[in-house]
Amino acid sequence: MKDTLDLLHRFSAHPDSRCWYVAWNPRGTLLASCGGDRAIRIWGKEDESWVCKCVLSDGHQRTIRKVAWSPCGNYLASASFDATTCIWKKKNNDFECLTVLEGHENEVKCVAWSPSGNLLATCSRDKSVWVWEVDEDDEYECVSVVNSHTQDVKHVTWHPTMPLLASASYDNKVCIYKEEDDDWECRATLEGHTSTVWSLTFDPTGQRLASCSDDRTVRIWKEAQPDGSSSDIAWKCVCTLSGFHGRTVYDIAWCGLTGALATACGDDGVRVFKEDVTSDPEEPIFSMSVHVPKAHSQDVNCVAWSPKEAGLLASCSDDGDICLWSYKSED
Repeated sequence: MKDTLDLLHRFSAHPDSRCWYVAWNPRGTLLASCGGDRAIRIWGKEDESWVCKCVLSDGHQRTIRKVAWSPCGNYLASASFDATTCIWKKKNNDFECLTVLEGHENEVKCVAWSPSGNLLATCSRDKSVWVWEVDEDDEYECVSVVNSHTQDVKHVTWHPTMPLLASASYDNKVCIYKEEDDDWECRATLEGHTSTVWSLTFDPTGQRLASCSDDRTVRIWKEAQPDGSSSDIAWKCVCTLSGFHGRTVYDIAWCGLTGALATACGDDGVRVFKEDVTSDPEEPIFSMSVHVPKAHSQDVNCVAWSPKEAGLLASCSDDGDICLWSYKSED
């Protein structure tokens, strides 16, 4: 048997618009999607089909670029080109806009909750990364503004177990931040990509970080021992996946259950890579396990693994559709 990626469902999520991003809730029972139509849609499975449970359309004035669920699953954050981030609170089967976070000068490109749910990170075309603190009363306070990138910041993601934050930028770099004396500072800059870095994903242990880029490559970075002389953290590139993607790689997702790595590409394809478990951790070998060339009819913007069901993958595209796939590996 060879590895397979089978289409389970395809549905129009944001008709006549782009679907920019999909995110699973922590229980893996709901999907949130966002798009150029300024709406967030919440999807759930009923019998054998996926249906829209609710539409959140009154929070933003422009495109919603990304959405993120809080670790408890009761809140949703949305990042928009209108320069704001909305926080939505789940109320029965609906959501209400709790607060609007303002401060970025222009488009907010991404939002991410820390694993504890106490911190929120946002990033923007204004080249900054903001860290917000959340208290018990649902009050949000900006505790840090970091200007370590020289261009538009595309993506932010938190380390799964440690208080570290990573960001990716149009300046071709990845920055890793750590809190020092109540302020967040860039402690490592990962250089190697030759064009925009679009997205990032930590492996389930947090010891490695994968980045994807407009240079059509994926890079795997591993935490390295710093050379004693400084307290800075060090990450080194241990693997580059090149020659697999025909165009820009827009998103990458590391499955917490299987260790498989999925990519979303501007050539309309979805690919899954798997690691050779016998390879040296300092020189890991990843091979392309499966490739669906025309997964969508236009650019694939996002891939997201279910947190609960091994091998269940969601993707979305400029064609406005969401696809759900079942990945099976012969291992």
